[in-house]
Amino acid sequence: MALNFTPLLSFTFLQMGYHTSPKFSMASMHRSVSREIKNTKKTSSSPRKVQVTHSMPPHKIEIFKSMENWVEENVLIHLKPVEKCWQPQDFLPDPASDGFHERVKELQERAKGTPDDYFVVLVGHMITEEALPTYQTQINITDGIRDETGASPSSWATWTRAWTAEENRHGDLLNKYLYLSGRVDMKQIEKTIQYLIGAGMDAQNDNSPYLGCIYTSFQERATFISHGSTARLANQHGDKSLAQICGIIASDEKRHETAYTKIVEKLFEIDPNGTVLAFADRMRKKITMPGFLMYDGCDENLFEHFSAVAQRLGVYTAKDYVDVLEFFVERWNVEKLTGLSSEGRKAQDYVCGLAQRLRKLEERAQEKAKQAPTIPFSWILDREVRL
Repeated sequence: MALNFTPLLSFTFLQMGYHTSPKFSMASMHRSVSREIKNTKKTSSSPRKVQVTHSMPPHKIEIFKSMENWVEENVLIHLKPVEKCWQPQDFLPDPASDGFHERVKELQERAKGTPDDYFVVLVGHMITEEALPTYQTQINITDGIRDETGASPSSWATWTRAWTAEENRHGDLLNKYLYLSGRVDMKQIEKTIQYLIGAGMDAQNDNSPYLGCIYTSFQERATFISHGSTARLANQHGDKSLAQICGIIASDEKRHETAYTKIVEKLFEIDPNGTVLAFADRMRKKITMPGFLMYDGCDENLFEHFSAVAQRLGVYTAKDYVDVLEFFVERWNVEKLTGLSSEGRKAQDYVCGLAQRLRKLEERAQEKAKQAPTIPFSWILDREVRL
């Protein structure tokens, strides 16, 4: 069953790249299997997009190989030694302590004051973080920076493995908190995680590190904003411990954003024409959010519904999307690029003018975004939440 969404939400999904129905996904295969392989040929009415792979010529790959020393000196510094990293247990009741049960009760008492719609967003964040195997796979199919052996000593591979290890703590921490909170249906959440990892992800980066690094810069800033928003809201609801959890995750995302932003900045220095062409290509394709194939076995539009709640609460909005775009256009000095080809200048004009066009769409859509339906979420034991 499909629901009608407000124009603002439709705008948000379109600009974030939700142009392919989640029905056309690995989740569809899972659903077919669960129905005893009935209607196995049934797919979405949306046409399958042509997948482009290994789009980068050899001389471009050499650019990334030549950056190995630069990555070691300028990117790896944004990693923290394991012994200096926070761990999930730093923020949770210690099961080996005498006061464990009392501290869990205190956590649950604090959680009672937090609204259901907040938990919908927090669960969505956790599920997205838990699909980390998919994101590492995306990086390791990228030409020029992949980990060729699984334990390569190259700077690119070292970064990817350590970045993954740091990110892994985020899902672990949120998962354990939600388990202890007593506010959610953990089995439904666990099913959603399994569906999402099984569905995989085609971010349309075409195995290109230009597209991949621009995409990840955008994602890291978006997650910094969204985790920061959940920290702010948790504080407003009186749960300072949860605010600290969300805030510490946001600080990691900010550090990772800095690293990827520096990589793209260096690419603009080395190859301004190729990089601005990639930036324009990436924005024309939209930034597809990592969790857009979420499915819990019940709701075929689960990610859209989760995103609608996040939009309404101000956790991550259409405005944020445009703000992120404007941030990177300024950060990478795209307007000041010179010496570009005719195609490069067109790409420059497109990227630099895109935010203004999206602002106008957003403003018109906001005027009409007044009403939204209320639906149940399996994650919170089928309690209903307004979209």
